[in-house]
Amino acid sequence: MADVKLDLLQGTLDLMVLQTLASMGPLHGYGIARRIEQVSGDEILLNQGTIYASLVRLQQRGWISAQWGISENNRKAKYYAITRSGRGQLAKDSAYWRRLSSVMGRVLAMQSEGDL
Repeated sequence: MADVKLDLLQGTLDLMVLQTLASMGPLHGYGIARRIEQVSGDEILLNQGTIYASLVRLQQRGWISAQWGISENNRKAKYYAITRSGRGQLAKDSAYWRRLSSVMGRVLAMQSEGDL
């Protein structure tokens, strides 16, 4: 079971991308995906289609901006950066997920009636 990668819940990837850009600064899509995988302890594996769908969605919502640049290996790459609006959304979504995580922790910690 430990070898199975985690499935992402709806909305979590966008939040991870926003947080990555807020903490790391502008990155290209591959760099964002690798950083999320690294921070997750390789529990999450992101394919190219998944990360780029999120980047398009975030850009359409105005939460990230994009600009062409040159990558570390001297290739043309699109670099993404979080916008002011994106930072606001990050704060809102982070608060929601912290609250939900806290509630889930309490529910999962419940003792069964037989344990009382």
